Amino acid sequence: MQSINRESLQLKMGSADDLILVEVLPKDSYDEFHIPGAINVPVKSDDFAERIQAVANKNDEVVVYCQNTECDASPRAAERMEKLGFKRVFDYEAGKDDWRKAGLPIEQK
Repeated sequence: MQSINRESLQLKMGSADDLILVEVLPKDSYDEFHIPGAINVPVKSDDFAERIQAVANKNDEVVVYCQNTECDASPRAAERMEKLGFKRVFDYEAGKDDWRKAGLPIEQK
């Protein structure tokens, strides 16, 4: 797993067609607001492995994120994905709070 910062994530979002952005928090947090284009696969769900493998293959570039640097959901998700054989997993450690604080677009339900 590699860490990624906001600027690098923005560059990847603008250039990588195969980038998969995954919020790993529970659905209610995702519904509150999320980074545009992100899908929701909660790391604490019983079927995390099946759900993540349904949306990404092991060679896709995948960025996982959670709330902020205090949250441990995205590092746990990245570690689980690597154990499943995913090769290009990045953790946006600063999370969606950092994204919103920077004034970048968000999506809400």
